[in-house]
Amino acid sequence: MSRIEPTFAALKAANKTGLVTFITAGDPGPEVTVPLMHALVEGGADVLELGIPFSDPMAEGPVIQRACERALKFNIGLQDVFGFVREFRKTNVATPVVLMGYANPIERIGPDTFISCAKEAGADGAIVVDYPPEECAAFAESMRANDLDLIFLLAPTSTTKRVQQVARYGSGFSYYVSLKGVTGAGSIDTEDVARRVSAIREHVKLPIGVGFGIRDGATARAVAEVADAVVIGSRIIQELESVPQEQAVAAVRTFTAGIRSALDA
Repeated sequence: MSRIEPTFAALKAANKTGLVTFITAGDPGPEVTVPLMHALVEGGADVLELGIPFSDPMAEGPVIQRACERALKFNIGLQDVFGFVREFRKTNVATPVVLMGYANPIERIGPDTFISCAKEAGADGAIVVDYPPEECAAFAESMRANDLDLIFLLAPTSTTKRVQQVARYGSGFSYYVSLKGVTGAGSIDTEDVARRVSAIREHVKLPIGVGFGIRDGATARAVAEVADAVVIGSRIIQELESVPQEQAVAAVRTFTAGIRSALDA
């Protein structure tokens, strides 16, 4: 078992909504990635998503695309990402870390190598945007055998069949994309999110995190009414873009604490 299941169980027991936060590994610079991970936890994040930089991140809006471009200028690759997790684990052995990325880097080193390296580094799972569940039976089984969770995205356009496939192969939690579009785009229709999350729960018994379009305490709190966790990424990257690098850690800690306070209010 990874750290994800007990984390969500503890949140449920405490009647709290989880806070899942995203940053891109290596952005705005490799030396601040691990300090940023710790700052997110200090601010109140329950689960960390660490983005694997990729040149064609198809699900991402311009904000996270820019983060990938900045990280790639430092030649940040999968082995560097594993290294960041390994360094983080030296002082934090409790907070789940989910690697988020695309199939190409994983296929390049091979799924088995990816799984063994992720486990050795101390990761807890992965979101692979372009791995559809119907093609992931073996990969999902290998992940679970190594105490890693494979987390799938669900969208407003997901069919009942796709939801059932995610229920069959996914573990850890399910990530509902609240918008038709890319990360950071548009505004959330919370009534629509509530209806769709309710329909997903008929098939998926995992905790459900909702992301894409959550920008502040108000939207986070609204989504928290129907979700087990809120997921914030683009807005955190915007915080990083708005301050000098030496202020990045403090800015992210403060922003995250504000979201945590809104969720707990």
